[in-house]
Amino acid sequence: MKQQLSLLLILATAYTAGAQLKKATKPMQSYSVSNKKVSVYVTAENSDYRIRKTETLSFSENRQPFETEPCVFIDPTVRYQTMIGIGGALTDASAETFAKLSKKNQAELMEKYYNPTSGIGYTLARTNIASCDFSSGSYTYVQDQDKDLKTFNVDHDKQFKIPLIKDAIKAAGGKLTLFVSPWSPPAWMKDNNSLIGGGHLLPAYRQSWANHYVKFIKTYESMGMPIWGLSVQNEPMAKQRWESCVYTAEEERDFIKNFLGPTLQKSGLSSKKLIAWDHNRDQIFQRASTILNDKDAAKYVWGIGFHWYETWTGSAMQFGNVKQTHEAYPDKALIFTEGCKEKYDVTKLDDWTLGERYGYSMINDFNSGTAAWTDWNILLDENGGPNHVGNFCFAPVHADTKSDKLIYTNAFYYMGHFSKFIRPGAKRIGSSSSRDKLQTTAFINTDGKVAVVVMNQSDEKLKYSLWIKGQAATTTSLPHSITTLVID
Repeated sequence: MKQQLSLLLILATAYTAGAQLKKATKPMQSYSVSNKKVSVYVTAENSDYRIRKTETLSFSENRQPFETEPCVFIDPTVRYQTMIGIGGALTDASAETFAKLSKKNQAELMEKYYNPTSGIGYTLARTNIASCDFSSGSYTYVQDQDKDLKTFNVDHDKQFKIPLIKDAIKAAGGKLTLFVSPWSPPAWMKDNNSLIGGGHLLPAYRQSWANHYVKFIKTYESMGMPIWGLSVQNEPMAKQRWESCVYTAEEERDFIKNFLGPTLQKSGLSSKKLIAWDHNRDQIFQRASTILNDKDAAKYVWGIGFHWYETWTGSAMQFGNVKQTHEAYPDKALIFTEGCKEKYDVTKLDDWTLGERYGYSMINDFNSGTAAWTDWNILLDENGGPNHVGNFCFAPVHADTKSDKLIYTNAFYYMGHFSKFIRPGAKRIGSSSSRDKLQTTAFINTDGKVAVVVMNQSDEKLKYSLWIKGQAATTTSLPHSITTLVID
């Protein structure tokens, strides 16, 4: 008997080792640039280039570049995360500003944002559950002390926000990946009895608040707006002078584990993508590890959301924290849920650093494992609002509501270099630059087209080669420019 068991163990070990060897030596998918061309699209400072096609390149043999030859190296056989989408937030402020535009400009804005051919092809959106700072005033969906949510209704949203969301869905071809986020529970559910100034959700109302998410999602869906996902709380470590609510990592973990996760499941909404954190990169790993190391909480969490405002502390953007989170929890998605340039100044609408901040963040976020990227307001007015607490900010597009004029900042075009050419389902591929002044990321789309983004924040004009498996195509990066090279 012992001999039979030993033989079985040997055979089992051999089979396992063989399977592992087979997995490790499985040949990568091949890729050839033979007969392929490269279409070059450029946005550059001190030019009229705005996602302008400037040239078509061909490949020629270049087996091994020397160090003196600046190169962007691409390997389409090396695959990483799958793109979910790129887009922006459909807030009260965007909706109220949109409503003041002429029908002509409304149609133009929808086309520019959501049409993948004549526009930049947004496929992702976020909206607020009840009021946020980018609302004209504070509001809730239930009356005070209504623990059973019998008075729940979204009548407030019917005037501006819901029409905008429906227009965006239509402009996107009938499908828009939409997720939702709360800024605060109703005041009476919190220990500070206020929508603003942080405060904590009272234990007595945790189930009522969990039910509130379900009410919102099912109400919106019944009105023709499918909800893809939700975050637990916008900026849970920010005590703001506008709508806010504080959760420690343990409080968020336990709310997910004991209330929100089970409630979504019992309500038939377990397929909705539940996003934890939804705050800055500085504490993303601490929050993710606290929640995801608890298997009873982690089973409900689809991914971790983050913002870029860690810079308010004097820090640079902390992409290393994003990458570490991705490496530690590769089975969970990463989604950039909000970012904008704060402190609106009408004299700086043409400031080129607006777009460069987007390009810098997007390249590094994607290279750190991020699978979806969401801008903040898609549209604001000439004052950087409306905002009921004076927290005026920049958006990629501003409307001068007095003269019915749309102002497209360079940030709109910088985002377009990603959203127009890197489509849902695309996979990030191997990319690296031999010069720090040329930052890059690359994706291969489901149709086989490769999109390589190259950004140059320097004052220099830089000649470089796009190199793939012994073949290279040479072009020049203009000072303060972003380029998308499409290989087809």
